[in-house]
Amino acid sequence: MIEEIKRCPGTLKEGFETYSPSCLRRVFHNKKVSHILPYKSSDQSEEDNEKFIENRKRISISGVQEKLSLTLEQNKLRLTDPDEQGIYILKPIPRDLNMVTQVPANEHLTMQLASQVYGINTAANALIFFKSGEQAYITKRFDVKDNGEKWGKEDFASLVERSKDSHGKDFKYEGISYQELAAIIKKYVGAYQIEIEKYYKLILFNYLFSNGDAHLKNFSLLETRDGDYILSPAYDLLNTRLHVADTPFALKKGLFDDGSVKNPTGKDFIEFGKAIGINTKRLDKIYHSFLIHKEETHSFIEKSFMNEKAKKSYEIYFNTRLNVLSKK
Repeated sequence: MIEEIKRCPGTLKEGFETYSPSCLRRVFHNKKVSHILPYKSSDQSEEDNEKFIENRKRISISGVQEKLSLTLEQNKLRLTDPDEQGIYILKPIPRDLNMVTQVPANEHLTMQLASQVYGINTAANALIFFKSGEQAYITKRFDVKDNGEKWGKEDFASLVERSKDSHGKDFKYEGISYQELAAIIKKYVGAYQIEIEKYYKLILFNYLFSNGDAHLKNFSLLETRDGDYILSPAYDLLNTRLHVADTPFALKKGLFDDGSVKNPTGKDFIEFGKAIGINTKRLDKIYHSFLIHKEETHSFIEKSFMNEKAKKSYEIYFNTRLNVLSKK
């Protein structure tokens, strides 16, 4: 059974029984799309599950979580046909995690916090519901043009030439630091000073919101209309501590090349900013901006579609990390 909607499942703005106009503009090309999918979840419909299995064979997005490819036909979302370019990625509730039913709402909340509160450019996204009531997370592909062609996109695993074949099953995590990823941005991005600040904000955000899965494939460079490359919109942001007992950093070497910082302090993040080339004045401004949104963050957590237990845990993890950053 689908819960009663009292706030936009996209922006979390109150007073809406479905997607708000601003969400429809950003996520759905200004078309009046329903927040209810024309499918039941895989465990509620054998017929729909067969469609999902076939669809998953065609999607090329990596990662362990189940992903489905959708397109928008007039104002209706549907699974893509063979050889059809999808423009949305749907992520249903995964398996084998703590608080597993809260994963879609967790990712949606975290992405909205990044975008609306902390000023991080993110992939357009929303929460959506199967006909049978289960939540799913939907995100618009930023690497697909309006005409269906693809923008050039390279994740950092490709840029550092790491794969399962060359570096083993933990290639996304082992043997590299966030400082080294900053050097990759400097190497390939012309507007380095602008993009490195965006990167720094993302590193701070991932720590503050306990995203312990910020690995090589969750950072990308994206082609622009001018043919150069910039840091892509942020994606796959969620509080992983709600679901797994992970470490502060996905990359095993942590912040610095020498692997010396695994449990950082606020001072470590300041030193990290200096090490990747951000000048002191800009660094202080960016860092301070992450310390002043406690009440607004609390408000977003309360408006999220997570259950009360997940909200409470989310807030505890946020407050704990905020205290660390505040003691610089």
